[in-house]
Amino acid sequence: MRPRPPARYGFPLFATYGQRVGGFLVDIGIPAGLLAVVLIAALATRDVVVIGIVYPGAALVGLAFLVWNSGYRQGRSGQSLGKSVLGTRLVSAGSGEPVGFGRAFGRQVAHLVDAIPLGVGFLWPLWDEQRQTFADKMCSTHVVQADL
Repeated sequence: MRPRPPARYGFPLFATYGQRVGGFLVDIGIPAGLLAVVLIAALATRDVVVIGIVYPGAALVGLAFLVWNSGYRQGRSGQSLGKSVLGTRLVSAGSGEPVGFGRAFGRQVAHLVDAIPLGVGFLWPLWDEQRQTFADKMCSTHVVQADL
C-alpha cells in the first residue's frame, strides 16, 4: 500500500489552486523583478556596453536563482521560497518526503509539457482528484499543505 501525503480527517491536504498559483508568482516574480530593474537601469544609461554586459549578467544571476530555488531548495526541503510563503511543499507521491534536486529540477523542465497544449496542464489541478499538473503526474509528485 502506498503512503499518502499528510492528511486530516483521512483526506489528503493537497494544496489549493490559489496556493499553487501564488507560490509560482512569488518564485517567478523575484528573478523577473530583478531583471526588470536591471534592464531599466541599464537602458537609462544609454550605454550599449553597459546594456550588453549588465543585462546578460543579471539574466545569469536570475537563472542561478531559479536553479537554486526550484531545484536545490525545493528538492531538499520541499519548499521553494514561493511555497514557503504560501504554506505548501512538494513531496514524492510514494513517500511524502522531499524529492531531491534531480527530480525537483526535472519537474520544472517537465512543466513544458503543461504549457504545450495551450497551457491546459497548468489548469489540470482545478479538476484533478489529486490536484496534479501533467508534470506532477510524470514525476510522481504532489504539492501539499505544509505541516500545520
